Amino acid sequence: MSVPSQYLEKTIQEFSKLPGIGRKSASRIAFHLLGLREDESRALAQTIIDLKNNILFCRICGGISDQVECPICTDSSRDQSVLCVVENPKDVLNIEKSMHFKGRYHVLGGVISPLDGIAPEDLNIKNLLERCRNSSVKEIIIATNPTIEGDATSAFIAKLVKPSGIKVMRIARGIPVGSDLDYIDIATISRSIDERTEI
Repeated sequence: MSVPSQYLEKTIQEFSKLPGIGRKSASRIAFHLLGLREDESRALAQTIIDLKNNILFCRICGGISDQVECPICTDSSRDQSVLCVVENPKDVLNIEKSMHFKGRYHVLGGVISPLDGIAPEDLNIKNLLERCRNSSVKEIIIATNPTIEGDATSAFIAKLVKPSGIKVMRIARGIPVGSDLDYIDIATISRSIDERTEI
């Protein structure tokens, strides 16, 4: 198949690499970009560059931030005694959308997965244990995805934390097994937080 422009084809190929974007959608996006004014194109390109260059990871929780410490960790109205442990920064955003959880977060940066070469030391677990030792944390809610890896990570963390006397909970099974928090509706996330269970 001959292509009318190598630049258009390259753009379609790059957009096709994005999650949930097939070639047809990528083609639609590329043609939409062709219709943008030059200042709109530059603004979009600059936004992507700014995202890559300026996003930081919070030194306390590991979530995304524009500052060294994120707004959630520095918010004195949040409950410091409850930590919600999640896999990735996007999980924080999903739980925050529910406007139901009032504690703080800890981002692991993934899950234990021997098949993918991810061991406990590759995750932000050491920092979690330090937070438990050196703060007023009384309860941890583990909100890893309900997958084999998520459950294994949850059990591993529970085993490390429970001897310290901190209550360790797992979000309720209102979330279907095998799914990601990214695709769960707000009501289900809220119910899962409410119906958490002790491990």
